[in-house]
Amino acid sequence: MDENRSFPPTKEFSEKAHIKSMEAYKSMYQQSIQDPEKFWSEVANDLHWFKKWDTVLEDSKKPFFSWYKGAKTNLCYNCVDRHLEGPNKNKAAVIWEGEPGEEKVLTYQDLHREICKFANGLKSLGVKKGDRVALYLPMVPELIISVLACARIGAVHSVIFAGFSAESIKDRVQDSGAKVIVTEDASYRRGKVLALKEIVDLGIQDCKTIEKQIVVKRHPHKEMPCTMQEGRDIWYHDLVLDQAIDCPAEEMDAEDMLFLLYTSGTTGKPKGIIHTTAGYMVYTYLTSKYIFDLKPEDVYWCTADIGWITGHSYIIYGPLQNAATLMVYEGAPNFPDNSRFWNLIEKYKVSVFYTAPTAIRAFMKWGDSWVDKHDLSSLRLLGTVGEPINPEAWMWYHTKIGAEKCPIVDTWWQTETGGILLSPLPGVTPTKPGCATLPFFGIEPAVLSEEGDEVRAGILSIKQPWPGMLRGIYGDPERFKETYWCKWNGEYYFPGDGARKDEDDYIWILGRVDDVVNVSGHRIGTAELESINIEHSSVAESAVIGVPHEIKGQGLVSFVTVKEGKIADDELKKALNSLVAQKIGKFALPEKIIFSSDLPKTRSGKIMRRILRDIAEGKALGNLSTLADPSVVEEIQKQF
Repeated sequence: MDENRSFPPTKEFSEKAHIKSMEAYKSMYQQSIQDPEKFWSEVANDLHWFKKWDTVLEDSKKPFFSWYKGAKTNLCYNCVDRHLEGPNKNKAAVIWEGEPGEEKVLTYQDLHREICKFANGLKSLGVKKGDRVALYLPMVPELIISVLACARIGAVHSVIFAGFSAESIKDRVQDSGAKVIVTEDASYRRGKVLALKEIVDLGIQDCKTIEKQIVVKRHPHKEMPCTMQEGRDIWYHDLVLDQAIDCPAEEMDAEDMLFLLYTSGTTGKPKGIIHTTAGYMVYTYLTSKYIFDLKPEDVYWCTADIGWITGHSYIIYGPLQNAATLMVYEGAPNFPDNSRFWNLIEKYKVSVFYTAPTAIRAFMKWGDSWVDKHDLSSLRLLGTVGEPINPEAWMWYHTKIGAEKCPIVDTWWQTETGGILLSPLPGVTPTKPGCATLPFFGIEPAVLSEEGDEVRAGILSIKQPWPGMLRGIYGDPERFKETYWCKWNGEYYFPGDGARKDEDDYIWILGRVDDVVNVSGHRIGTAELESINIEHSSVAESAVIGVPHEIKGQGLVSFVTVKEGKIADDELKKALNSLVAQKIGKFALPEKIIFSSDLPKTRSGKIMRRILRDIAEGKALGNLSTLADPSVVEEIQKQF
């Protein structure tokens, strides 16, 4: 990750950007750090409040902070109703395309009507403020409508990624005590039909809190009939059929819970991350506005799934508060062929495109010919999210997709942070391939040693609270303190990532602290090793893990996939070892290099390094149902 190339924004982009110069950024940033209450008060004035706040930040119960105490607002109202009085009423809010090719457009007026009908439907089933509603839906308009309908009436939504197993559904429903679950009869993925309701039926059979299951009809049922349980199951279309098209937005207290989102923990038990209303609302509004430089004419496409925090913050809540037009696609990026994403960008004139490094590396692996068939000239800004991006993938994204004219916002944040903490500002920041660069407003990062001293390379920490931060772990306040405030006497938020600062004080994310491997006393970030592998022209993707070693303490295993048409053989292994020896030293050479057609990934594209570690150590692998392609695991296992 020793990267010296720098790419300033173009003069043309900067002149039209919300923030146009480094001087303007520095001035705003200083205000946000030195007088955060004034800064966040002024930002909040852009939004609608039924009642203004008494106090911007209440920190007397640290780490249980409160933002905009005393205020009353509603996030659904700020996403939709606020835009109905002006020119955006009949503007497209959501452009949706299903994997088989169906299209649907909802204006802000349409979206308001559909949200109100479903909100009234939920109320008719007895759902009230504070009740938990689980959502197990693929990327269909009803998922956006359901999320916003919950926010409208004050129900707490808990979105469960529609690739999780029945056991995962059960864990999340039981922990949250959900009263209602919303799902779909069946969905489409790579041309296959997946019976979602069957998975949910199995998942909730022992969940005593579930009173109703609402089912969206997506599939014609000729080959796959959908069994409905009398008294419990109800069709979505029947529920909304005769509902009123207006539903008053509930006046929510600033710290009322907005949603629960479960994320994996080191103990194996998912953590129910709590996000509340007002602070999250303000933070997603501002980060979306400035980091994506959103304008009324933009067609914005974030390729994440709403089942993850990226989909909550940067598909639904942030962009809709900014009156954006959302592009939403249901299916896989390689169906019916590898050019589906580029086809969608050309077809709908997408201008802002936000995707994951894993996806970018897959695009590289598939080859440039799929891109070359399409006109991507509508794009003006690119973004990456999910994990550090290696410089080679960044450069391909910059040149091949961005035509060297689109700034790339390489964003770092977490489920827990609610929104982006580190990112370039597109009209301001000279970018470096693979670098998250500088903090967003109100974020004061520090790179610390284990002892709490500021260092150039160490552990990332955040010095002061920000509005979008999590408010706790559901039902487990002690775990919240132990997980995120366990170091440095609880004075800093601990995100669990390693980082370094370069000569420009740009911050480079080095991966999880537990992804730092100690080989014979040398601490090596696996992200750094992965980046070195990908520098080789034959390599598409890489994952590196640490494994127990009798002499060194830990050794390394590299997993590598090669680009189409390239050969995976002993010569390539020698070349990769030579690169590692050259870039780091021979002490960092892997014990083993494993070639495979792909890496084990979730359906959202996240590499499951935990599974790779378990394979290497001969451990039982457990449930693999959430993987996009479980057969990859068997292919890798044969090489051990």
